[in-house]
Amino acid sequence: MAQKGIELDRETFSCSICLDLLKDPVTVPCGHSYCMNCIKRHFDGEDKKKTHSCPECRQLFMSRPVLVKSTMLAALAEQLKKTGLETAPADHCYAGPEDVACDVCTGRKLKAFKYCSVCLASYCKKHLQPHYYAAPLKKHKLVDPSKKLQENICSRHDEVIKMFCRTDQQSICYLCSLDEHKGHDTVSAAAERTERQREVDVKQQNIQQMIQDKEKDVKLLRQELKAIAHSADKTVKDCQEMFTEMIRLLQGRSSDVEQQVRSQQETEESRVKEVQEKLEQEITELKREDAELKQLSDTEDHNQFLHNYPSLSPLSQSTHSSSINICPLRYFDDVKAAVTELRKKLQDILRETRTNISLTVTEVDVLLPQPEPKTRDEFLRYSCEIILDPNTVNRDLVLSEKSRKVMFKFQQQSYPDHPDRFTGCWQVLSRESLTGRCYCEVERGGRVGVTITYKNIIRAGNESGFGRNDKSWALDCSNNSSTFCYNNIQTPVSAPPSSRVGLYLDNRAGILSFYSVSETMTLLHRVQTTFTQPLYAGLRIGDWFGLIFDRSSAELVKVK
Repeated sequence: MAQKGIELDRETFSCSICLDLLKDPVTVPCGHSYCMNCIKRHFDGEDKKKTHSCPECRQLFMSRPVLVKSTMLAALAEQLKKTGLETAPADHCYAGPEDVACDVCTGRKLKAFKYCSVCLASYCKKHLQPHYYAAPLKKHKLVDPSKKLQENICSRHDEVIKMFCRTDQQSICYLCSLDEHKGHDTVSAAAERTERQREVDVKQQNIQQMIQDKEKDVKLLRQELKAIAHSADKTVKDCQEMFTEMIRLLQGRSSDVEQQVRSQQETEESRVKEVQEKLEQEITELKREDAELKQLSDTEDHNQFLHNYPSLSPLSQSTHSSSINICPLRYFDDVKAAVTELRKKLQDILRETRTNISLTVTEVDVLLPQPEPKTRDEFLRYSCEIILDPNTVNRDLVLSEKSRKVMFKFQQQSYPDHPDRFTGCWQVLSRESLTGRCYCEVERGGRVGVTITYKNIIRAGNESGFGRNDKSWALDCSNNSSTFCYNNIQTPVSAPPSSRVGLYLDNRAGILSFYSVSETMTLLHRVQTTFTQPLYAGLRIGDWFGLIFDRSSAELVKVK
């Protein structure tokens, strides 16, 4: 009884936060007492919420309470210590909300140390002692305590679940096998565990093998990354050196041109100055003769005039004035024109080589394939701005100012001759090739062909028509139907035509798709092949045979 009284006193004079005897006890307005440090830490944590509460009764305080020291409680706690009362067990010895409590403890329960699968009870260290020295209890199986162990008890018969019904795929107790599971395929839980453990082991082995395989792949990818970085660095360095050399050559050519122009300038200026000096001498002589004539004219004496007249020298004729022909300032226009032509050729070469360089960059084949877009927003991620090449447009077509729209006109245009110009069909190519993954949209009016083609497609004759050779893939669209054409083979498209056609290209994967663009993306035709050359976008007005029944046009829409 005395021990129970001590237990009661210990609980009465313990702090509900630290569960130890009160140290420097203070009281909050609701009357509950705590260790000063414990309640201060509690209120410090609530400062951000601007409201405070009692940890025990949860009463709210609108402002942080003033802590009042409890002299009486401090004296009583000190007296209990003097009587030899040990402090309460540490907080981690008691069972909290998430812990398994001892089933034997009364009052405040301690944490369970073991669970007996025979007694079906959890025990703290103190109450577990009989299982260590009592002979009948030593045979009981002890396991770590867990709240989930209660699931091993049949809720219907309050018996330990030790069997498994394969018919219902359910864990059961012995009484269940005699009742609702009578006649079912039942085995012991241990036997079922052994069977399924084999499956788990096999699956685990497969997973471990997959992990090893993927780790090897990751290792290879890391090596590939290093190789790519090394190759890229070396290529950049080598290219910079070559471009520096080309710049030096251009600068040298620029100096040569400047030297030639200055030399010619000096020659021409010397010739002009020589003529100028002669003319200035003649002017001086003429002015002298003019002065003599004026003096003679001013002579009043007739005899004196007649006497001096024979002494005048005859008027000399200029040999330069009549031959001088001043031209507009166009002395070196031919040099400028030659340099302009050189610049244009260099631009064409640089544009062409940029495309070739882009296509010759080796891609890493071990990378996983990217899924093909489904929605228009996904397609627009790969949208590219395509400009049509004026050097390829047929003379019967009019190209817009921004080189994005082309339309037929019954009057030939004065485009200059160019080897890339289409002469047999009303067609035009893009200025630059399409690399990687590209998407574009064409707004059409009338009959139009939308195409992907190699640049070395022929430019004259019927075989130059998009789709009539093995170098171009074309979708022929009219107001009533659509047809896919490749190598002169036509494939009807069942989907209804649309005024806007979407073209998607994945160069590396060899995928070419045509879509009808409206509120949704409707697939018209899809091609899976291997592209071996740089690809260009193309537009054709009318059909293969040059028939146009309206003012057909096609425009590459600028999408975002």
